Amino acid sequence: MIKTPFFNALLLPLLSALITPVGYAADKSEIDNIVQPLIQKYSIPGMAIAISVDGEHQFYNYGVASKQTQKPITNTTLFEIGSLSKTFTATLASYAQNEGKLSFSDSASHYLPTLKNTSFDNVSLLNLATHTSGLPLFVPDEVTNNAQLMDYYQHWKPEHEVGSYRVYSNLGIGMLGMITANSYHQSFADAMETKMLSALEMKHTYIKVPSSQMADYAQGYNKQDQPVRVTPGPLDAESYGIKSSTVDLIHYLDANMQVAQVDEKWQQAINDTHIGYYKAGPFTQNLMWESYAYPPKLEELLSGNDAGMIMNGSKATAITPPQAAMSDAWYNKTGSTGGFSTYAVFVPSHKIAIIILANKWFPNDERIETAYKIMQVLDKPVVDK
Repeated sequence: MIKTPFFNALLLPLLSALITPVGYAADKSEIDNIVQPLIQKYSIPGMAIAISVDGEHQFYNYGVASKQTQKPITNTTLFEIGSLSKTFTATLASYAQNEGKLSFSDSASHYLPTLKNTSFDNVSLLNLATHTSGLPLFVPDEVTNNAQLMDYYQHWKPEHEVGSYRVYSNLGIGMLGMITANSYHQSFADAMETKMLSALEMKHTYIKVPSSQMADYAQGYNKQDQPVRVTPGPLDAESYGIKSSTVDLIHYLDANMQVAQVDEKWQQAINDTHIGYYKAGPFTQNLMWESYAYPPKLEELLSGNDAGMIMNGSKATAITPPQAAMSDAWYNKTGSTGGFSTYAVFVPSHKIAIIILANKWFPNDERIETAYKIMQVLDKPVVDK
């Protein structure tokens, strides 16, 4: 068939529409207009934002890593990512299950013999991975070593029937990390760094920041603008201990959207963390990730990430059979330490991801609203306004 100019005039716009990515590149001024008022409102010394649209990255760096040194924020500045670390622990555990090292259907006491004939005979690894064990959020202040931790576990009793309530828990995911590391006969830090971080080629991500990288480790600041960094303690590495950068974390989110080159076995482990196991409030509880049908309403996201939801817990309803990983969903996770704030979101069907890092604590709702506004810029035809 001979293509006439008229034919081409009709065909080319159609082809262009077909190959145009769902997301749109953001103009820097658009992101600046969203972020800079937030920085001023909370006197945030430094903030780093990375965006992925169909695997193409944009980085936006603001302020300084330390008020003392005035070193500017870069793509490789290390931030404490707080509870976003939990998704790494869940992925490592998922990988261990696929290797036959453990099974999420087994009881926790099966892997920790000192907990035989305790409440953990009825707590599965899946409960630990989905915040449905009933364990509380924080390790008690009086627990400062492993012996005291195991003694605490031996005497712990759940307030609700296991699996009936979602209680956000460092103690739960921490135990899962402990069991996973034991299955590899390594410390958790070694298992994470030599297996997962190495396999995903995350070269600017650490549990223990080496001396050679300390110059890139941002100084955190608390609500009173005092300099702070995370305090080592039981289960810190497993539940909130990772330090990372936007260049690595946006790659991690790309892997979660399957737009990065990742080893097949690790990709499967990552994909498995997106399976839905429980409904809790407005979201589906995956393996540490929380997901919402896309596009979500802002009110749903704010409710699901509300401090009350985290601190007080909520009823959980098991999804039977478990829900296959959803592509058209908003997956998110917040993270905090005393001096750092994190928010991560990705939408696989639209191949859009956002990571927000700051070296000062500020409220979850402000992080969600900031990411939501950025998503409106990137995905104008889709996001609910």
